Amino acid sequence: MEVTATGLGPWPGEDPVEAARIIRGELGSPHLPFLAELPDRGVGSDALGRTAALLVEMAVDVQPYGWRLVDRPGKDFRRAASALSTDINVLADVAGAEDTRAPELKVQLLGPLSLAAGLHLHNGERALIDYGARRDIADSLAAGVGGYLSRISSAVPGARLVVQVDEPDIAAVLAGTIPTSSGYRTLRAVGGQEVTESWQVVIEALREAGAAEIVVSVPEIEAPIGRIIAAGADGVAVPLRALTTRQWEQLATAVEAGKRIWAGALDVSRGTLPRVADVVESVWRPWHELGLPASSLDSIRVTPSAGLAGHTPATATAVLGRLTQVADGLNQRAHG
Repeated sequence: MEVTATGLGPWPGEDPVEAARIIRGELGSPHLPFLAELPDRGVGSDALGRTAALLVEMAVDVQPYGWRLVDRPGKDFRRAASALSTDINVLADVAGAEDTRAPELKVQLLGPLSLAAGLHLHNGERALIDYGARRDIADSLAAGVGGYLSRISSAVPGARLVVQVDEPDIAAVLAGTIPTSSGYRTLRAVGGQEVTESWQVVIEALREAGAAEIVVSVPEIEAPIGRIIAAGADGVAVPLRALTTRQWEQLATAVEAGKRIWAGALDVSRGTLPRVADVVESVWRPWHELGLPASSLDSIRVTPSAGLAGHTPATATAVLGRLTQVADGLNQRAHG
């Protein structure tokens, strides 16, 4: 193994052909190209609408307050499903025209807890408020991932499929700080054991559907690293910039257990990209201080600290190029 690079999914612009060509061009082997999410296209192309379109026997539409669970699919559901189909067809065309096929591909989906936080019930309240709704959403998502991965496999035959399960709201779900729809109070915290079990349901379904590697992606604040590993994920994707010593220790434990760390090492929140040497050092220093051997750096994939949808296509492309340089720098550390 070696240190490799990938992106988190969100990408600027509205052209899936251009996105696929850039991503697959910049992230050639051994790096990990991904199926872009293009939220600039509007309703249904954001992570929430895209994942809701995968649900089985649950339909959604858009209300002024957001996505709502409904009895039958409406135009917004069909729009989300159509955009995803377009992206998969484009992926097949772009990959099919390549001289050398990339051996891997990553896709993203929203995890069951953030999905429940983002979807609303008939009465307008968030689905997260209701235990039965939370369970039904996790089960429905698990039922839908098989069809999704089989369509991806058909688009890139023989590629090893990697799945990133995004849980951007997990800290607020566990802390009980998600606001109700009225905004006057907050929803009760979801228990840690239920969170782990929800992830297990989806991870097991992904595994059965042929996913070779599954990581759960979370923000660094209160990142539940231990729960992600307990749920059976192959790794954790997390930004590095505000990790505590205790969180680094949890990551070290995960590495020693054979798990992968997707390190959000490249800070994309500022106007200019950090220097390669500085990014390499930001990973290597805590790694070394924890007593992890240089050879174990190859359990890392480097990513940006956040998705790239808010950047220009030129900046997003430059980020991918910088990531591959960081991976090269870490490989030099790893192999001395």
